[in-house]
Amino acid sequence: MRIVESAAELEQLATELERAPYLALDTEFMRDQTYWPKLCLMQVAAPAGPAAIIDPLAHGMDLSPIYRLIGKPDLVKVLHAARQDIEIFWHQGDVIPDPLFDTQIAAMVCGFGDSASYETLVRKLAKAELDKSARFTDWSRRPLSPRQLEYALADVTYLCTVYEKLSRELERTGRASWVREEIAALKDEDLYELDPANAWKRLKPRTTNKRFLAVLAAIAAWREVEAQTRDVPRQRIIRDEALLEIAAHPPDSAEALERIRAVPKGFAASRGGKALLEAITRGREALPPTPLDRDRPLRKQPSPSAVDLLKALLRLRAEDAKVAPRLIASSDEIERIAAHEDEGLHALQGWRAEVFGNDAIALREGKLALALENGDAVVVELEDE
Repeated sequence: MRIVESAAELEQLATELERAPYLALDTEFMRDQTYWPKLCLMQVAAPAGPAAIIDPLAHGMDLSPIYRLIGKPDLVKVLHAARQDIEIFWHQGDVIPDPLFDTQIAAMVCGFGDSASYETLVRKLAKAELDKSARFTDWSRRPLSPRQLEYALADVTYLCTVYEKLSRELERTGRASWVREEIAALKDEDLYELDPANAWKRLKPRTTNKRFLAVLAAIAAWREVEAQTRDVPRQRIIRDEALLEIAAHPPDSAEALERIRAVPKGFAASRGGKALLEAITRGREALPPTPLDRDRPLRKQPSPSAVDLLKALLRLRAEDAKVAPRLIASSDEIERIAAHEDEGLHALQGWRAEVFGNDAIALREGKLALALENGDAVVVELEDE
């Protein structure tokens, strides 16, 4: 097993990997005690080349060579469920892997269902079983045992086989462009920008009340800045439910803040309590943020039965196409189709329209119907009267 524990060793590894056709990548990180993820290991592999574990915590380690590879435009980077890994690469290495291949997304297009796990793909495509006994390792501790290191390295050694088999299946079915379309969204830098001004969106408010949203945006931004500055989890500053309760009933004094059930005892008199009250005041005086799309007040509430019919159609068409349903349309998009809110819906564009969207409109307009035939649900085209 190759363990890279110095900058010189990493430079040598990067030189060996430069001419590979693709690079399999994974990371192990800890985040339960911090706001920013703490990168503890990085695993790399290439076909017919070296597989190695890089120790970012080793004394004097400089990860620039591996980040240079991640940014190399003629080297495909292969990851499974890549979003959290990309977040680390972006914030620590100022790079987003491109070209990128996410095996979880590809698996959804290739008929492996919603959010197929790496373990499932290894079992079905690499015909191997992963030892998951080291899953809950504290990766920041040193030394790591051989068993823990073998577990970490397995996350990239089998990834090469998974990638190659999924790529061949996409080539066979002509669906590689479907995967590229999904992966393009993962490469959007805005996805990884943790702007405090947008922190309120994480709380998913179910109201468009302007007063509520203005206060919520201000206090969520305050908490985000505090968490980033102190490098602690958001919930350790103050919990989500407290922010929502405060936005619903904004206190105007430390005594009123102390009376809110979700606020910890003694918090109102602390430095954080005083800063929170100042944020509440800013929220009272500010304009509200733009409501989330799903909270638009003018939405016509669709019939539950219409939504159920469209969901049934989605399941049928997803089964026919052997594609995960959630990759085709989300529950929110189904509701918007039922409510005749078609503008900008991904489900009605491109390959999704061919698989599902066009039929969804036809079903809504009474041109298609669902029926039972020999015990199976089928789609029936209705004749014009």
